Amino acid sequence: MKRIESIQNSFVKHWKKLVLTRKERDQSGEFLIEGFHLVEEALKAGNVILTLIKREDVELPENWPIDNVAIIEVTGAVAKEISETERSQGVYAHCRQPVHDETAQTWEKLLFIDAVQDPGNVGTMIRTADAAGIDAVILGKGSADPYNPKTVRSAQGSHFNVPVIRGDLTEWVEKAKARGIRIIGTSLEDAVNYTDEQSNGKFALIVGNEGSGLSPELLSLTDANVKIPIYGKAESLNVAVATGILLYAYSTK
Repeated sequence: MKRIESIQNSFVKHWKKLVLTRKERDQSGEFLIEGFHLVEEALKAGNVILTLIKREDVELPENWPIDNVAIIEVTGAVAKEISETERSQGVYAHCRQPVHDETAQTWEKLLFIDAVQDPGNVGTMIRTADAAGIDAVILGKGSADPYNPKTVRSAQGSHFNVPVIRGDLTEWVEKAKARGIRIIGTSLEDAVNYTDEQSNGKFALIVGNEGSGLSPELLSLTDANVKIPIYGKAESLNVAVATGILLYAYSTK
């Protein structure tokens, strides 16, 4: 097992950049994950881990399928350098970003995310989409980086279960419509209660920015717009919570 003791090591510098900068993640097509659960999910996915990294005082689970995985042991100082959490579990994985066939014609349940900027919300929506059986998540311009450490942590491994793709939502809406998929937008104006909208199992739900909602361009392309009623005094629902309500309402019909 290789061991790294210096924070000046080139691998350590690269791992740290993957944690800190979107540019490094985008240019390399890689990202760093942290914690036993996320690493285990990556191992289950297969062929995404480039290097498994463990702090010197950490023992890896005996049942992990790591016979053919490169493992590097690091000192506490190195682990601290690449940790994104304050109380790190001391296990990490340097991963390649999953690549998906964007021309797939079998996706019938889609989540389109329009300019949602908070990484925690985006990660939660990816996780919820995975749980609700959604076929793919498409992130539009202005949305948080899906491989931001906070996004990845909030998604809890769902990046390895459901395709997460960055793209032009207008183009994706047009492609979905061409395949007979109903486009459901979210809006407070010219919208019906979400329970009044019926799904035949083929739909693309578009959710928008936390403050301004969907862009006018996307709203002009929807087949229907829905809203969730507020019964108490809260002004609005968190976008991730609203997304969960709607995905379960339409994916189970």
